[in-house]
Amino acid sequence: MYNILVVDDDKEIVKAIEIYLGRENYKIFKAYDGDEALKQIKENDIHLVILDIMMPNKDGIETLEEIRKDKKIPVIMLSAKSEDVDKINGLNVGADDYVTKPFNPVELIARVNALIRRYTQFGAIEENKKDIIKNGELIIDDELKKVSVDGKEIKLTPTEYNILKFLTENKGKVFSIEEIYTHVWDDECYAAENVIAVHIRHIREKIEINPKEPKYLKVIWGVGYKVEAL
Repeated sequence: MYNILVVDDDKEIVKAIEIYLGRENYKIFKAYDGDEALKQIKENDIHLVILDIMMPNKDGIETLEEIRKDKKIPVIMLSAKSEDVDKINGLNVGADDYVTKPFNPVELIARVNALIRRYTQFGAIEENKKDIIKNGELIIDDELKKVSVDGKEIKLTPTEYNILKFLTENKGKVFSIEEIYTHVWDDECYAAENVIAVHIRHIREKIEINPKEPKYLKVIWGVGYKVEAL
């Protein structure tokens, strides 16, 4: 059973999410502000966080910044607004995905299930062999879930890792935003353009010497993204 922390100052929303995810056999932990959320994460083995952006005292963005100081657990942001700025702000500080309120329970469950699958795969250890993916000086150790460029280890979130691994495994091939989302999230594409674009930018900033003139991760305007075969 996986443990999910739901954080929102609206207790009715927390209760509704608890009901939806309880039917999927997840164990739900609840918090109604950022400080309480951080306490729950410290005291419990949390596998995924659903985190509202707009909360009093410590908001979702500040809470996520604290989580990302030492935790890589997947985080889905909740936003009461439809504006892209809220979504992008969340992604910029390390969110893996977002859902806009009012949300479709089926969509929320699909996103949670997809992130849990990716999280468990990210932390799993392959017993049979060490799987190394190499492209130039970019090396992905899929057994240890580590990435290095020019011998320097690069710290990626689980989402960033899975995007880079997917594109590197298929180096030279261009994938559309929808194809990347479908392969990495393993579900339908829900307004994925901003999600993918922000994650791609973060990966570039981490693996490229000059992100504005990338060596590895390139955009093909009007088509999609690829990892250049080297």
